[in-house]
Amino acid sequence: MIRRYRVGGAVRDELLGLPVDERDWVVVGSTPAAMQAAGYRPVGRHFPVFLHPQSGEEHALARTERKAGRGYHGFVFHAGPEVSLEDDLQRRDLTINAMARADDDRLIDPCNGRRDLDERILRHVSDAFVEDPVRLLRLARFYTRFAPLGFRVADETMALLRTMVANGEVDHLVPERVWAETRRALLHDEPQLFFHLLRECGALAHLFPELDALFGVPQPAEHHPEIDSGIHTLLALRQTALLDAPLTARYATLCHDYGKALTPAHKLPAHHGHEQAGVPLTEACSRRMGVPRQLQQEAVLATRWHTHIHRFPQLRAGTVLKLFEAVDALRRPERLHHLLLVCEADVRGRLGFEHRSYRQPKQVRAVLDAAAAVDAAALEKQGLRGPEIGAALRRERLAAIAAVHERTP
Repeated sequence: MIRRYRVGGAVRDELLGLPVDERDWVVVGSTPAAMQAAGYRPVGRHFPVFLHPQSGEEHALARTERKAGRGYHGFVFHAGPEVSLEDDLQRRDLTINAMARADDDRLIDPCNGRRDLDERILRHVSDAFVEDPVRLLRLARFYTRFAPLGFRVADETMALLRTMVANGEVDHLVPERVWAETRRALLHDEPQLFFHLLRECGALAHLFPELDALFGVPQPAEHHPEIDSGIHTLLALRQTALLDAPLTARYATLCHDYGKALTPAHKLPAHHGHEQAGVPLTEACSRRMGVPRQLQQEAVLATRWHTHIHRFPQLRAGTVLKLFEAVDALRRPERLHHLLLVCEADVRGRLGFEHRSYRQPKQVRAVLDAAAAVDAAALEKQGLRGPEIGAALRRERLAAIAAVHERTP
């Protein structure tokens, strides 16, 4: 007899009273041929997953899995009509994700997920959790999402995470999966929690060595009461969420101070030159994870130029124009907007500075508007041609920048 059940996140979020964006189903007692004969469209590459012919919702055949190698792809899956719903639920990662709803709304909960949901605990289903390194990242992301609701990671689950790191399983994570989970975590309301958990279990040094290296690196107490560069980075990341910053600015904030880890010990707690020093680290981190090109580029710009924004009132007109040209602000003003968000988060991501006013965005935009108002067409009407137009355009922009910059409060 073929039966289908709602499973996973849809059941969990419904019980938490959260919006359910999409529903996944497990089908018991069927075969791939029977599913296709019923009009379902196959989409799974590694195991039988089908799209419902009307709703488009995913329906997967109940399956079991067996570890046969390292990493995310090191599994052998078995799906057949004899695999039970309980067999399928037992292979899942967390107890709160291992519940199902029958068509009559009956809750099937062989792993006590409802109890852990009520007690606000993130707990692994079985010791097989350690076999799939992606589960460590997923747990960190679930913690990022649910910790604000009072959830914590069970002690025995945290011990398993540390075992995965110690056994080298985490080193077999493919970069694309690291970025996929990181991207989703960065968009949560408290994205810093993702990295806190990775650090607590020891995975941060393997996955984000550039960030991990910042912890323990001091900064001047008068500017950074939190002292620690790693703590500051995560405080700034929290501010990006409060500013409702887009993913581009959130990722750039994560990278902006990587260069501080390279400051020689005898120069601490000052970090002169950390901006340029951080550029290769930001590039290396972004390449390693396959971060989209736009995010890579803007993270580098934030790393290199964020202190110029902080010092904007003291900059000369020529330096301001150099900044605008480096960011390509006249053609791509959104880049400058993202950089300003990074800088505001940077300033407020310090203990006691959370509500500090930051005038630079208003100042920068006023000066940019003045530079953008210079009309190249008007210069052509004066009879200028070729390189003459470029030189005149630069002179006019410098003059416009100087005029506005001097009177901008």
